[in-house]
Amino acid sequence: MTFVEALERAPKEADHIEVLKRVEGVDRVLTEGALDFLVRLERRFGSRRRELLAARRARQARFDAGELPDFLPETKSIRDGVWEVAPIPAVLQDRRAEITGPVDRKMMINALNSGAKMFMADFEDASSPTFGNMIDGQVNMQDYANGSLDYTDPKSGKSYALGEETAVMIVRPRGWHMEEAHLLIDGQPISASLFDFGLHIFHNGAKLHASGLGPFYYLPKMESHLEARLWDEVFEFAQETLGIPVGSIKATVLIETLPAAFEMDEILYELRRHIAGLNCGRWDYIFSYIKTLRKNAAYVLPDRAQVGMDRAFLNAYSLLLIKTCHNRRAHAMGGMAAQIPVKNDEAANTAAFEKVRADKLREVKAGHDGTWVAHPALVPVAMEVFNEHMPACNQVRSQRTFPPIRRDDLLRPHTGDITEAGVRTNISVGIEYTAAWLNGRGAVPIHNLMEDAATAEISRSQIWQWLHHQASIIAQNGEARSFSQDWFMEILGEELAKIREAIGADAYEQGRYELAANIFTETATGEDLPDFLTTPAYEALRKLA
Repeated sequence: MTFVEALERAPKEADHIEVLKRVEGVDRVLTEGALDFLVRLERRFGSRRRELLAARRARQARFDAGELPDFLPETKSIRDGVWEVAPIPAVLQDRRAEITGPVDRKMMINALNSGAKMFMADFEDASSPTFGNMIDGQVNMQDYANGSLDYTDPKSGKSYALGEETAVMIVRPRGWHMEEAHLLIDGQPISASLFDFGLHIFHNGAKLHASGLGPFYYLPKMESHLEARLWDEVFEFAQETLGIPVGSIKATVLIETLPAAFEMDEILYELRRHIAGLNCGRWDYIFSYIKTLRKNAAYVLPDRAQVGMDRAFLNAYSLLLIKTCHNRRAHAMGGMAAQIPVKNDEAANTAAFEKVRADKLREVKAGHDGTWVAHPALVPVAMEVFNEHMPACNQVRSQRTFPPIRRDDLLRPHTGDITEAGVRTNISVGIEYTAAWLNGRGAVPIHNLMEDAATAEISRSQIWQWLHHQASIIAQNGEARSFSQDWFMEILGEELAKIREAIGADAYEQGRYELAANIFTETATGEDLPDFLTTPAYEALRKLA
């Protein structure tokens, strides 16, 4: 009898569980044993998660009062110490091209067959968290582990199956700040992180370990090494409970918050038994930079298009991540290329691919061990660049020297203009993405980019920052104007009218654009900047489903 089978048959702790919604696949996923395991996770770690979220809020209050992020004096011995992370398994040594995407069945198959080394299956930013999507994603994970992941399109009749060689699956659960409202334990929603991770490892962990293909995870949105410590404790408990050797789990942490950038050594240290590397989650990182420094006028950013990885705080963050990871024998993963093929416009398509090539060339020459793309067509581009400039599996043992990277380097803002065109792009793209999210889609092609939740977060946080500091905006007539609530509402109305005209009245109404505009406006123009747009959007999503 396996440990999972024994847990299914053991006396249950789950004496107060409520599943608030029935969707297809729920009985297969939320078995008695799985529910009992989730109860054990939530009761053991839920209160600590809430304490850490409270600590986030307290630290943000200090930042709002004028304190600046900095390296922690109390952990200097860790930064200065001589230590390395545990050995990384062979199957994770070559990660030169990774593809990311939602847990949709067909898209998973296409990503696994894309030729990429790894596929990051995303329960978070690339997936709209309807209960149906989350449960369906877990069903797909079970079929992957069982070797039965296939799909037949009911409309076209086209069949999809895994090829002989596929990418290695890495699963991204939702972040610590999120909850799964459709499963109550002791009357409270379970942590979405524990829900996603717990179901995945319970059903698939032992099988993946036996096959040498996991269990592997990407961990998002962390803000401190104490949050990493909590993940390490969760991993240890899960492996011991399920009979998997401690240390079998290997995780890669997305450094996509500004506070976490000052604790990269400490995060690696806390997870040293279970970590494979760190990743430059750069889109969310831009959002976090704005959110963390939101009350400080010295850190107002220009149009998003001018906030590039080659300079200012983004370049310093990228170099520090490489330096830190390689110092500890961990992988330093590059960021996302969001471009997608441009149909019926060869010039635009060529330009998009050249942007990807230039970005990947910058990453590999800087010392990154691999990179991300959002579309299968970009895998060959990333592979070609890394194959040419990284003949070994990775660059962990490279002998590069890095300049000192200090606090001011990690905080230095980009310079540039704030334009009316940038305001309009933030409003239109933010609303278009939020509307798609409310309709159950988390990975959305907009203006030839594959956008995820980070897009909406950057868009609305920039609007908030510019309004709060009454930024000078270069209007379309070339004159500078102070940004105001009235001007925002004027542009909002015009951009909504453009969307309505482009797609038609019926599609506009059915697409929930007005609801999306209301959520975007509330989170972009209030007195305080809400931590996440997806929090109020999730409440709306629950009511719609």
